[in-house]
Amino acid sequence: MKVFVEGVGIVGPGLNGWQASQPVLAGTVSYVEAAIAIPPNDLLPPAERRRTGIPVKLALAVGCEAIAQSQRNAAELPAVFASSAGDGDNMHNIFDMLAKNGREVSPTRFHNSVHNAPSGYWSIATKSMAPTTSLACFDSSFVAGLIEAATQTLANSNAVVLIAYDSPYPQPIHEMRPTNASFGVALVLSGSKTDRSLAELEISINRNNKPGTSIANAELEAIRADTPAARSLPLLTALSNLSLHTNRNSGEIYFDYIAGNQLAIAVRPC
Repeated sequence: MKVFVEGVGIVGPGLNGWQASQPVLAGTVSYVEAAIAIPPNDLLPPAERRRTGIPVKLALAVGCEAIAQSQRNAAELPAVFASSAGDGDNMHNIFDMLAKNGREVSPTRFHNSVHNAPSGYWSIATKSMAPTTSLACFDSSFVAGLIEAATQTLANSNAVVLIAYDSPYPQPIHEMRPTNASFGVALVLSGSKTDRSLAELEISINRNNKPGTSIANAELEAIRADTPAARSLPLLTALSNLSLHTNRNSGEIYFDYIAGNQLAIAVRPC
C-alpha cells in the first residue's frame, strides 16, 4: 500500500506538538524529559469537557493538530482510533466501585468505559458525521490502526485521520499491564499526492522477522518500549528527518505485529 502523510500530531513526555518535537526526534536538539502537557481544547461543550479523561484529551489534541496541518476539514474526514488501554483511570474507578458493597457505578464513568468513547467525543467536538473505527490490538494497536487507516484511504479514495493514544493504568492494574507514559499521535493519510503531502509511505506486511526499529535516544526508546501508542516513534523520527533534511534516505522501518507478522514501511520524500 502506498499512502501519503499530510499532517502529524504528537503529545508525549517532553514532546509538545509536531513543530517542537521534530528537531528532538531528528537529534538536532537534545531531548529533555518533562511531564506531559496536553494543550487545552475548547471544541467540546463545557458539560462534555468536564467528563473527559486523559485519553479523550490526547485524542482531541493530536487529531486537531494533524488536521490543522493538513488543511483538511475535520468534519469530513473518516477517523480511525487505536488504543491498547483505553481509559485506564476510568476502568480502575469502576473496578473499585464494583468491589465495594454499594456497587453504584457512576453513569458518567459507565458512559466513558466503552472503547469508542473518544470517537464519540471527537464527533461532537468536530461536528463530524463521517464514520469512525475504534480498535485495540495490545502492543500492536498503533500498527493495527495504521493498517486500517491506510486500507480505508485506498479503498474509499478519501483522506483518513489515524489517532492513537495510551495512558498508564493506576495500581494494581499497572502491575499486570505496565504502561509508563501518556502518549498520543495522529496522522492524516491520503491515497494520492497533493501539495500538502509531507512524505510517501509504502506499507507492507511480511514475515521477514527483522528486528523491530528502535530509537537511538535511550529515554525516547524507553517510552517507545513501554507505551503502545509510542511504538509510532520510529516512523515519527523518519518523518522528522525528512522534514528537516537531516536524513533523506530513511530506508525501511519495521514494526512487530501479530501472529509472526511484521509491518515494513518505506518512508520517502515527496
